[in-house]
Amino acid sequence: MKKIFLFTGFAVALSLSAVAQKNADAVKFSESINKKRGYDHLSILASDEYEGRETGKKGAWMAAEYIKKQFQSFGLKGPVKDSADPYFQKLGYASLSLSKSVFSVNGQAKESLKDYYITPASVSSTGYDVKASSILFAGYGLNKEGFNEYEGQDVAGKVVMIFATGDPTATAPAPQTGGRRAMSSVGSQQAKIKYLLDNKAAGVLVINANVDNMDPRLKNALQNGNPYLKTADRIKNMSSAQGLPVVVIGTAVANQLLATVNTNLDDIKKKITDSKKPATVVINVPVAFSAKSVETDVRAENVLGFLEGSDPKLKNEILVLTSHYDHIGLVADPNAKDKVNNGADDDGSGTTGVLLMAEAFAKAKKAGKGPKRSILFMTVVGEEKGLLGSEWYSEHPVFPVENTIADLNTDMIGRIGEEYLGKPDSANYVYSVGSFKLSTELGKLSEQMNDTYTKMKLDYKYDDPKDTQQIYYRSDHYNFAKLGIPVIFFYDGMLEQDYHRPGDEVNKINFDLLAKRAHLTFYTAWELANRANRPVVDKNADGTPKTK
Repeated sequence: MKKIFLFTGFAVALSLSAVAQKNADAVKFSESINKKRGYDHLSILASDEYEGRETGKKGAWMAAEYIKKQFQSFGLKGPVKDSADPYFQKLGYASLSLSKSVFSVNGQAKESLKDYYITPASVSSTGYDVKASSILFAGYGLNKEGFNEYEGQDVAGKVVMIFATGDPTATAPAPQTGGRRAMSSVGSQQAKIKYLLDNKAAGVLVINANVDNMDPRLKNALQNGNPYLKTADRIKNMSSAQGLPVVVIGTAVANQLLATVNTNLDDIKKKITDSKKPATVVINVPVAFSAKSVETDVRAENVLGFLEGSDPKLKNEILVLTSHYDHIGLVADPNAKDKVNNGADDDGSGTTGVLLMAEAFAKAKKAGKGPKRSILFMTVVGEEKGLLGSEWYSEHPVFPVENTIADLNTDMIGRIGEEYLGKPDSANYVYSVGSFKLSTELGKLSEQMNDTYTKMKLDYKYDDPKDTQQIYYRSDHYNFAKLGIPVIFFYDGMLEQDYHRPGDEVNKINFDLLAKRAHLTFYTAWELANRANRPVVDKNADGTPKTK
């Protein structure tokens, strides 16, 4: 066992020593990766005309068409079979919206998105129609040992009202988890609703103060439908969420109901907290709510450009270069002066990097110096919605997963992050995320390319398992890593200044730095596409060494 690992390490050292000298061809064809060409692309992709490139909207469709035309102009092929357009991998993406939403208290109709809201994903196309002569108020909806707010109660066939969050018996706040998807988790609320579903409640009113002053982004999302990816798991989860009618109500409606039993939200919370005892009570006020949803397919596509390798023995192996071309669209606030979230850095910069590299590799092939392995240049959509485009590709790969040797992902490579502002090396660094997670060899190769060509500081901060931002899980490379494919995510670390705001504009991009980071990605890709062997995967998904 030790001899095997020693030999592998020696082989890696030999292969890396062979690339210590600059490759003249790589240097020559990298010249088109420059700040002028970068500006040419990004000034279009991040313009106001593209309206923030939100998935499923006009701006994203415009960006997809632009990227496709660039791939065509370079001479890349569209590799998607059985598609109306071989450059587009159409996602199974749809939007759910409410075709009906009614809620009344004691015969008085309430206003949607002001007094209450119903999430489209919680309603099936057949809908529901709930009527009850009374409500069971069960506080926080807890049913644990020593504090059971349903003790002595049969919730079957009843409408139950509970607080959205909180546990007056908790000794410490629940730990926070990172990652894009974890951020949207309903946590304990999901368990509370599941209890009511399992016990055949008729419906639930969830008290949430956020309804009172609704975030414009939430309001916009509820008005314009709830988009989702039609994977088997998501459809299954959605079906299970549609099992119990849920109405989210504001404090005004809740207090109206509680007033009939001579209390209010503040008093009832204080009473429960002080006594550490449930305050479950029946409210004899009739309520009625009904809803139906309708599903509409939404256009969304990954854009793929393919460069076939020159070596008959290696061209079936695929290197993937990714970025996401979508952003978050227009500002929801109608009073905003700047209404476009341009997404110049996030991730117009990474998409620009992919276009620059695609052009450079295509020029190399035309000159008879093309890569031995094939390269798939893929700009994905739906990253801002939860890594949807890369998830779809991971479940519907155009090329076999076992033939995919690595993914190099550029997501935000055009600016200087907060930690480097004002520092001497502020314009000469990049965060390298995940490069050693699955393959020691890939990480060392990237370091060798940097030492040979670009000489930037490679910052591995976000590889720390204790990273509170959980950056490793928050871009499209992760959907390749989940499949055991080695990855590197190049990133500038901008998390505060203009992040997901209209201020993320082209005039704030450092194009010299964008080009330099794209150069590092290009040289790493050049070596991966031309070396004798693909990078060895010597680690498990959790970073522990593989054993033979």
